[in-house]
Amino acid sequence: MFKKILIANRGEIALRIQRACRELGVRAVMVYSEADRDAKYVRLAEEAVCIGPAASSLSYLNMPAIISAAEVTDAEAIHPGYGFLSENADFAERVEKSGFQFIGPTPDCIRIMGDKVSAKQAMIRAGVPCVPGSEGELPDDPVQIRRIAKSVGYPVIIKAAGGGGGRGMRVVHTEAALINAVAMTKAEAGAAFGNPSVYMEKFLQNPRHIEIQILADSFKNAVYLGERDCSMQRRHQKILEEAPAPGINRKLIERIGERCVTACKKMGYRGAGTFEFLYEAGEFYFIEMNTRVQVEHPVTEMVTGVDIVKTQIMVAAGEKLPFTQRQITISGHAIECRINAEDPFKFTPSPGRITTWHAPGGPGVRVDSHIYSNYFVPPNYDSMIGKLIVHGDTREQALARMRTALLETAVEGISTNIPLHRELMVDAKFMAGGTNIHYLEHWLEQHKR
Repeated sequence: MFKKILIANRGEIALRIQRACRELGVRAVMVYSEADRDAKYVRLAEEAVCIGPAASSLSYLNMPAIISAAEVTDAEAIHPGYGFLSENADFAERVEKSGFQFIGPTPDCIRIMGDKVSAKQAMIRAGVPCVPGSEGELPDDPVQIRRIAKSVGYPVIIKAAGGGGGRGMRVVHTEAALINAVAMTKAEAGAAFGNPSVYMEKFLQNPRHIEIQILADSFKNAVYLGERDCSMQRRHQKILEEAPAPGINRKLIERIGERCVTACKKMGYRGAGTFEFLYEAGEFYFIEMNTRVQVEHPVTEMVTGVDIVKTQIMVAAGEKLPFTQRQITISGHAIECRINAEDPFKFTPSPGRITTWHAPGGPGVRVDSHIYSNYFVPPNYDSMIGKLIVHGDTREQALARMRTALLETAVEGISTNIPLHRELMVDAKFMAGGTNIHYLEHWLEQHKR
């Protein structure tokens, strides 16, 4: 096991990793920007290093500053958390060339899965079902592009090969709009991701967003930890998640989970990862893989009892997975609400000082948050300030516990999206389970404030 790990992130995930390090008896070095000087995890840290001003480009995305912090503190490994540099293959490579262990997959795996075209090709080779579409990058010839679209069938979606987070996508309903849409998506992809390559897929009309969590070690052992339903989204950004996914046959989940495990073994994957799928009419279609820990990992931890972050660290240190697939069981139901510092219905950010913070409690309630009373939420980063997670023996009990927990939660001084979550927890269709990825946006249209 490592003696010291540098945590190259901020917010609730930095605190989450710090806690895992403490349980493992590992010293944690926290890096922070000037805007995060008063963060809870910085105050609790045994060692902390300021790596730059508030701007992410000068701090949390500053590779030389992070590696220098690891050098001056004698850290042995770097945990990237999620976001920022967590899926940057160049960063992983620089970490390892500098003599540190990157807590995540190899740079090669990150590159393959970070490019949506090569990821899809890898999944096809591993027998993981994919959305019908172009076999690779779209050609430049308009005649060929039209031919591909005709064979796939309209509507189609044009996607950036290097995209992510819901960016670099354009839906096309007619042949007349096709070539212009491809050109615009290419230009956007080149500007946003430095890679103008795009590909085409069939646009599924009313799918759900289901993902499979995996863990793998360096000895070709891999397991899947069930699935999560992340269909409650706004502009491709997840609002709440749950596990397991309501109403999907367990045999189908087992079959798709086993294929994900096979894919991990074939590519020599190491660490935590998530296979993301669209699910429609009883079929799964692979869309991408996240080669890092996910924001929503706690719902899987609650239903499996597996500590995903600790396991990440253990396999990065060269240990074998401490469990087999047969030992993984799903117990009860878990729901996670992302708590954001924003207007609950207009979604405008609401940075500022939190004058009151009261966290909920009770059976099956977990709060992952770095905030406290008098904490100042900086305007420089993502608006998420915490996650409220509940577990129950049944989905109905989990819903009841989440309703109670949301009522108990008090955040004053800034606006949060807690009122939105309170309304969603009593929405008849969400309570019934199985809403698709468009449901929340339609709901918001009908409940405009």
